[in-house]
Amino acid sequence: MKIYVDYDDCLCETARAFTGIAERLFGKTVPYEKVHFFNLKESFELTDEEYELMMLEGHRPEVLLSFAETPGASRVLNEWIDQGHEVMIITGRPFSSYEPSRRWLDEHGFGRVRMFCLNKYGRDTFIKNSDFNMEMEDYYRIRFDLAVEDSPVAFRFFEHLPDLKVMVFDRPWNKECSFPGPNYFRVTDWAQIREYPRQWDIQGVD
Repeated sequence: MKIYVDYDDCLCETARAFTGIAERLFGKTVPYEKVHFFNLKESFELTDEEYELMMLEGHRPEVLLSFAETPGASRVLNEWIDQGHEVMIITGRPFSSYEPSRRWLDEHGFGRVRMFCLNKYGRDTFIKNSDFNMEMEDYYRIRFDLAVEDSPVAFRFFEHLPDLKVMVFDRPWNKECSFPGPNYFRVTDWAQIREYPRQWDIQGVD
């Protein structure tokens, strides 16, 4: 089985960290439960300049390394690897954040998992001859069996995989979204995610 796992807000508590950053930089007090939009500029009601400053601050290496792990994530991913499944972390983080992002993974028990920065939004110049970047044409060649994702914005990147089972990690910004099909399932934590492949009996899927 080939498994896609999103990084932010699936493996680590990125949005929770950004609520603290917004309060520290701008005095914006927005409880995590009120982060109703995946677009943090909209959730925190920031100007373009404030949003840019917040993103620069949030991507400093020491800040990225301070993010808390989502409970249970490393345990489940390592179990999947031990069972022979191929797990790939696919993130929309900019290529420039790769080194601290990789270090965070290594320090939190994800050392055996490969990570790729997917150029979803054309935000970065493509870094050639790298083993960690991925352009969309490369991504669309991969046939995933299972995905763990939190962002409704990312659902369109699964349209080419009609049989893909998508675990939507329950977050405030996806509470009201409509799922594209019956192969999407809302999950509240990694304990629940861990049980789904057992229920589907797809342990032997190549």
